[in-house]
Amino acid sequence: MSAALDEAAGTLLSVWEAARERTTSRLSSAQLRAVMVVEQYDGINLRRLASLTDMLLSSASRLCDRLVAAGMLEREPGRYDRREISLHLTPAANRLLAELRADRRRRLARILAGMSAEGRVALLRGMREFDEVGRRDEATAAEDWPVLRPSGERIGDPLVGLGASPAPGRPGAPRGPVEPVPPDGPSAVRTA
Repeated sequence: MSAALDEAAGTLLSVWEAARERTTSRLSSAQLRAVMVVEQYDGINLRRLASLTDMLLSSASRLCDRLVAAGMLEREPGRYDRREISLHLTPAANRLLAELRADRRRRLARILAGMSAEGRVALLRGMREFDEVGRRDEATAAEDWPVLRPSGERIGDPLVGLGASPAPGRPGAPRGPVEPVPPDGPSAVRTA
């Protein structure tokens, strides 16, 4: 089964890569990854960015210098410690990511249009379950990495309380009143 999935995933990966190459020719893979982390954790500091991208602090700093020069990132003093710098995306970076996602979705839509309705439903159901299990396993294997539910809700986010929070409207940002989770449920909060 894993060999068959690996083979079938090649098409999905080629769609992702083709969209990335076409849309983000101005950014390297490492730069795009950093931009996506900053998008996910608006206001993140350089040390956490380096940690989440598996880079040395000095390498992450140079990468951010290049992203600032390219007009993709802004730096500003931290809210709690003025010596610490928080990172934010620029409107240009947000447009670039929106363009990347739109291109990727167009490519996926062309492929999905050739599938049966039953196949599309089964694929979506299977991918959601695959994603949920994969994120849970990654979180168990790699401490300090949040798990995202299919709804986008974060479980065990290590950046809460460290001055970086999900950007408003981004996955994981509260979308309504917070309700407690029943005692028999997972140890997280639910948002409406």
